[in-house]
Amino acid sequence: MYRKIILFPFILLSFLLSSCSVLFLNNNPEFIKVNGSHFELSGKPYYFFGTNLWYGCYLGSSDSTGDRGRLVRELDKLKSIGVTNLRILGASEKSYIKISLKPEIQTAPNIYNENLLEGLDFLLSEMGKRNMHAVIILNNYWEWSGGMAQYNDWANPGSGVDPGNNNYSDFMDYSATFYSNMKAQEIFNNYIYTLITRKNKYNGVYYYDDPTIMSWQLANEPRPGRSDYWIDEYYRWIETTAQFIHLLDHNHLVSSGSEGIAGSLQDSLIYLKAHRTQYIDYLTFHLWAKNWDWFDAKNIQGTYPETVKNAVEYINKHISLARQLNKPVVMEEFGLPRDNELYQPGTATTARDKYFKMILTLVYDSASAGAPIAGSNVWAWGGEARSINADFKWRIGDPFLGDPPQEPQGLNSIYDTDLSTISIFKSHSEKMNKLNELKPELQISK
Repeated sequence: MYRKIILFPFILLSFLLSSCSVLFLNNNPEFIKVNGSHFELSGKPYYFFGTNLWYGCYLGSSDSTGDRGRLVRELDKLKSIGVTNLRILGASEKSYIKISLKPEIQTAPNIYNENLLEGLDFLLSEMGKRNMHAVIILNNYWEWSGGMAQYNDWANPGSGVDPGNNNYSDFMDYSATFYSNMKAQEIFNNYIYTLITRKNKYNGVYYYDDPTIMSWQLANEPRPGRSDYWIDEYYRWIETTAQFIHLLDHNHLVSSGSEGIAGSLQDSLIYLKAHRTQYIDYLTFHLWAKNWDWFDAKNIQGTYPETVKNAVEYINKHISLARQLNKPVVMEEFGLPRDNELYQPGTATTARDKYFKMILTLVYDSASAGAPIAGSNVWAWGGEARSINADFKWRIGDPFLGDPPQEPQGLNSIYDTDLSTISIFKSHSEKMNKLNELKPELQISK
């Protein structure tokens, strides 16, 4: 079932701005809130270990795309590990780019796939039963779920740039024009309004009233492009979109989804300025040793020591930046390939396990010492899914793993049979969850 909804959020925004003297007050103890540089929930600290389960609403769909039996099993497994926080995709757009996620939540401007939205309803309802919390991604700087590039193409049909054939530089510039494309942003804001004001079919709760939701996230890895050409529009988009969300929803936090300095032209001042606004409640950063050419799984001995050094420096730098802004920070993506960059279940994960244990120890030690880091979300949970193709490429109708469609299936996925990795997660989650029993006054930022 598909439906078409056309709204005018900028008119709504003007109305709300003229009628609200206090923009947002998150005082309900059922919702996660920010107190200085820490999170609180029901009067206690909120620390967590989580994962990315971006495809959750796809499994939750009631049509042939979905597999609710698997979704329930995956949630139960994650709960048994101690996972309490899931970063999930709440938006995808039908793209002109061939290698992109299908089916899509938004099939054309303001036309939505009700089956997938009901899948999100089901996912949130099941998460609520397990006391899990969701960070919901609303857009994507990259191509794999449609995202900013598709909004640009809807606003100016035929203008799209395909990142295929090593054309990522031009694609990144094209994606960044979204920040100055008012028509594209209007379509996007229509979707924001539709989602936030949606009533969950399975529990009867409006999204803006659902304590299962921790945060609305502006986008997956929004960048200002490859230069500072769009930097002012980038800052403006972050602030105005976050403000718009807060005007619609007084209960939930808003985050940017930034990679950190790596997604800020390698400039900490750009990162700080983008997140200084009062409408961004906490900071995020991602950690990608392979993507940033630190780590080579086919040369572990030669690249692992430098990977550890760089990772520690990157984590500590973002903790320091969070301290400067007096806001919590979350490492919401991190991953590493299997040894020799193999994709099959059962192949070795010795470097990955060693790396995960190291950085998760750093997260826990920092958090327990009062630093403003609140938790992490590993990328990504593949669970019981397996690639069914010898080339490990994703095709329409294949099971969803943690790896998006443009990547080899199994590249960064954690399988349910990766027992050594899961043991590390379980040990870490137990320690992070114990921090939630501390009294709030003991959360002293150092």
